[in-house]
Amino acid sequence: MSSLEIKNLHVSIGTKEIVKNLSLTIRSGEVHAIMGPNGTGKSTLAKAIAGHPDYTITSGDVLLDGRSILPQEADERARAGLFLAFQYPSDIPGVSIANFLRAALQARLAEGEELDATGYYKRLYAKMDMLKIDRKFTSRSVNDGFSGGEKKRCEILQMAMLEPKFALMDETDSGLDIDALRIVADGVNTLRGPGLGVLLITHYQRLLDYIVPDFVHVMWDGRIVKSGGKSLALELEAKGYDWVKKELVLA
Repeated sequence: MSSLEIKNLHVSIGTKEIVKNLSLTIRSGEVHAIMGPNGTGKSTLAKAIAGHPDYTITSGDVLLDGRSILPQEADERARAGLFLAFQYPSDIPGVSIANFLRAALQARLAEGEELDATGYYKRLYAKMDMLKIDRKFTSRSVNDGFSGGEKKRCEILQMAMLEPKFALMDETDSGLDIDALRIVADGVNTLRGPGLGVLLITHYQRLLDYIVPDFVHVMWDGRIVKSGGKSLALELEAKGYDWVKKELVLA
């Protein structure tokens, strides 16, 4: 069983501290949802763990299977087993999804080792069939002219092919209509299993109607201030976040 341990993490952007002394452990097979209003540090947390250069970890540690990933560059963290699904994925005109995925897998191989083309396409088509994605999809340029749902479908396919140990899903439901939301949820639920841990960052409980989390955490002012099960998400949906703030003031 793999584990992703976030220990007393502090993250800054420039001189401003965003994440403050946050600790959380995610294990294989678990889905953790982090909820909270805008500006509480949710996306900062995901990007810092993934190694985004704009975010500085000033103290604390992130351990993947007991080993610190902080000395590693973003690509090394990805090869070690992390996957970041972006809130707003970038377009890559002129690069087909098939070639993009092939290059990503090739980058994981040792120097001088070549990806077997026949085996690659066999695996790609098997994953696409599993996710109910039309095979013509891979001839399109990555995210170029895609709808919100198509962009998310592309990310789910990337996740399926790369088979990470842990997926960090940064507000992946942002701006999606109900059909696109189901695409994301169906993909995550299909890939969900004992070999994958998920950190799901969202504002809204509606995504959690489709991807039922094992744990729900409320993030406020850079910290996790409350944790519980799916019922906590339902309580947030009914009451909003003000009651959490009032509890903090009274504590």
